[in-house]
Amino acid sequence: MTTQLLGTSFIGYSRGIGSDVCGHAIHPASGGKLEPAYIGATPDEVNDAVELARQAFPVYSVLPGQQRAAFLRAIAGEIEKIAEDIALRGPQETGLPEARLRGETGRTTGQLRMFAALIEEGSWVDARIEHAQPDRQPVPKPDLRSMQRALGPVAVFCASNFPLAFSVAGGDTAAALAAGCPVVVIAHESHPGTAELIGGAITRAALATNMPEGVFSLLYGGGRTVGISVVQHPVIQAVGFTGSRSGGTALMAAAANREQPIPVYAEMSSVNPVVILPGALDKGEAALADAFFGSLTLGVGQFCTNPGLVFLPEGKGFGFIERLRELVGASTPGTMLNPGISRAYAETVEAVASTEGVQTIARSSGAEGQGAAAIFSVSLRRFLEADLLRGEMFGPATLIVRGSLEEIEAAIPELEGQLTATIHATTEELAAHASLVSALESRAGRLIFNGFPTGVEVCHSMVHGGPFPATSDGRSTSVGTMAIHRFARAVAWQGFPDACLPAELQEENPLGIRRMIDGQFV
Repeated sequence: MTTQLLGTSFIGYSRGIGSDVCGHAIHPASGGKLEPAYIGATPDEVNDAVELARQAFPVYSVLPGQQRAAFLRAIAGEIEKIAEDIALRGPQETGLPEARLRGETGRTTGQLRMFAALIEEGSWVDARIEHAQPDRQPVPKPDLRSMQRALGPVAVFCASNFPLAFSVAGGDTAAALAAGCPVVVIAHESHPGTAELIGGAITRAALATNMPEGVFSLLYGGGRTVGISVVQHPVIQAVGFTGSRSGGTALMAAAANREQPIPVYAEMSSVNPVVILPGALDKGEAALADAFFGSLTLGVGQFCTNPGLVFLPEGKGFGFIERLRELVGASTPGTMLNPGISRAYAETVEAVASTEGVQTIARSSGAEGQGAAAIFSVSLRRFLEADLLRGEMFGPATLIVRGSLEEIEAAIPELEGQLTATIHATTEELAAHASLVSALESRAGRLIFNGFPTGVEVCHSMVHGGPFPATSDGRSTSVGTMAIHRFARAVAWQGFPDACLPAELQEENPLGIRRMIDGQFV
């Protein structure tokens, strides 16, 4: 590897100088420690990072979109320069294959450039102009103009299962920087070296594009200590998080209990229900099972969109189940991201297997640290009675629930909020079961027809969110350009001289962006 890792935080343009070791990266397969040791940020360093973000905000937030776009593109370029280092270090820390790291590198740089194009074009600010009508009766109308403005410094927590795309330079960071918000990132203990590589890339890009110091910092020390202290700091104005339900709700509580509560955009827990109607089974049960199993076991089941729940019509799908049994028997378990995730998966699978009324269709076996595929089945009535069965098995396991189509439709509203909901059917069945589709829509942020939930396209129309506990705020998305609106707020200017308005609201529209003028888009 060409980049030397130091094991210290990035405090603006400086490096941390603390002495307390907070841990090493652990090779998931061997359990061995990877060098260097990582040093936790001291309380003074945490405060320094947040204070630098506070100082950077009034400068960075009003930079023209073209300048912030140049910064985002520079980050992408710097990441691409160290692609070989990422491909070497990433698999050592996560157990993910090199091809996955290379693909995730491309996704990360792609979404940075996507946000760059968005803010360079400029109309995301939703500029609105209402001209004055001084002669209006009975009350004159003032000149009013509004647009979206950056919210303030943002805390971003890295995810364990996406060391790039949902971590240091991932979607939360890209959206916040695009909106004009400095970012303080809390590294994940599972991949500190990869985090340091990306942290260095962002810092070099900030220096090369003359960004104010404090536009970016990266802190080591864990979410329960350093992370909570960042969230509780009065300067921080929003939080982005991808991780466990317990971690997300802890941050929500910390943010809500501040003197000034702030929003937490947390992506947490989802079982991503799949409903299979008879027409889809008639088209080929074995092929459907093959595609389903591929989605279930992708990434050793450690994606937030792996399908962990299947609704099958009573008396149907025997070929589908038999093919799944064959696939599980022939499958090879994969190494999970870290020992904690592996233990939690094993414990949850055992708990489901021992629940009254649950039938084990197939289970493969694996060594410690590995995720072995598992398929279970239960009646719809028992499914609704046992809270445990409606929870997430974060790994390559799924639960098949059997009932009549009427019972399945009635059960959907009993589910918690989900990131995705999938329906396999013929076009005619889809039209005939509009109320089922409506029920699924009420519980999920993304609906999929005759496909599978894994594979989250990074594009303008993607919604990667959903009702609680899939996310803390179902009105938002953590993927796609709509994510920028989490880190902005609306501001109105009344009666201001034209020259003193933001360029987006000036009468001559010097940026040439799309605006609403007196109720009409221009």
